[in-house]
Amino acid sequence: MRGPWQERAASRCRKEGSDFVADEDDRPLRPGRWPLRPVPRSRWSAQRPTVDDADPALITAALKRAQARPSGNWFVVAASDDVRADRPFGARVTGREIVLWRDRTGAPVAGPGACPHLGAPLARGRVADGCLTCRWHGLRLPAEGTEEWRPLPAYDDGVLVWVRLDPSGGEAPLDEPVPAARPRPEGAVGAVARMVGVCEPGDVVANRLDPWHGAWFHPYSFTHLRVESTPDEADDRFLVRVTFRVGPWLGVPVLADFSCPDPRTVLMRIVEGEGEGSVVETHATPLGPGRDGRPRTAVIEAVVATSDRPGFAVARVAAPLLRPMMRRAASRLWRDDLAYAERRYALRSGTV
Repeated sequence: MRGPWQERAASRCRKEGSDFVADEDDRPLRPGRWPLRPVPRSRWSAQRPTVDDADPALITAALKRAQARPSGNWFVVAASDDVRADRPFGARVTGREIVLWRDRTGAPVAGPGACPHLGAPLARGRVADGCLTCRWHGLRLPAEGTEEWRPLPAYDDGVLVWVRLDPSGGEAPLDEPVPAARPRPEGAVGAVARMVGVCEPGDVVANRLDPWHGAWFHPYSFTHLRVESTPDEADDRFLVRVTFRVGPWLGVPVLADFSCPDPRTVLMRIVEGEGEGSVVETHATPLGPGRDGRPRTAVIEAVVATSDRPGFAVARVAAPLLRPMMRRAASRLWRDDLAYAERRYALRSGTV
């Protein structure tokens, strides 16, 4: 039963001509003039089960099509802000140690993470005048490399930094990563979160290709979720109507699509509702085996939010304060979803 506040809110939505659904079932709420919508409170167990909709064969087929797409051997390594001109950044991708920094022009430089002299970790070196200097014996490495140390192709798309690893990727190389449509940086607020799980990239992608688990597994974030269309050869995307919770009684209903531009990326884009054009890019980067011999995968998720509302200019000004909150929200979801991905890997590998 709704209280007086909810009744007033529902009445206001109806007067404004919105498509607000006011009953107590879990039918999707639709966007209206106001971004925040009253959300009828209901028991978690009273949701309509989605077990019949989440067909394992459909998810497997969508994953197989994604893994067949070209990547050009490009792997996401870090957020653009993490690669700086005043210090090196260390990473591991496909079992290879890598170091990154920026040259005098601000372009990213990437290369092997071990010093060619005696193998010192270059990520602990120092950067000055666009060159990286090893701390063990002072070997100076310019951005263009040396005879013993060859740089790797690197690319900064404004949100993420990528590295091309041709031997690891095993595909025909591309000059740039496969692009994903994003809002213009000057009109958006972005944040990047990173977590690591014991699984393979396909397990992370498969998680995102199962939107039906959203309201069951993440009731603190999603409600009133409906998958309106599923991928096939002609239109290889999910179309999902869902409400993002912003409190116990309020939510933001949107229509979003999910697609895979390359084998290790799932792109969620809002196509209707508040924040239309905003995206969530989930990248699964293989790190290589851990000490236990099992694979490790980094989930690097970029949220790029935008809005046509005049008030969004305030959000852009407040971006330094908003980014930590955006990262925390993404990390909370992925703490749960990595358990999903890790479980999938454990069942497949027989390590349960």
